Amino acid sequence: MNIDVDPSNYMIAAVGYVIVFSALLMLYLVFNNVPKVLILITKLNALRTKPDKKCDKCGEFLPGIENAAIAATIHLYFNELHDEESTIITIKKVKKDYSPWSSKIYGVSSFQK
Repeated sequence: MNIDVDPSNYMIAAVGYVIVFSALLMLYLVFNNVPKVLILITKLNALRTKPDKKCDKCGEFLPGIENAAIAATIHLYFNELHDEESTIITIKKVKKDYSPWSSKIYGVSSFQK
């Protein structure tokens, strides 16, 4: 079995491999550098928008009763996210009635002479 291969087929295969691997390399470089660019942009935005004046309430805390109300609300909210379910699994065997549709005896044909 002798298969003759045209030399242009090797060139097409090589160009295809080069395109695929260069695309993979480019995607790697993009995904590797996007977080760095985003961090740089956020740092530049933070430097541009400096606070002009200090707020009047800086350093003040909420009263204890307000903190307790917020904590109680958050606690109740997170406890109601999940329902309490039983961990008992029951498997009931269901008795199926006879059905001629599932019977294979009617599919068998007998030929009589």
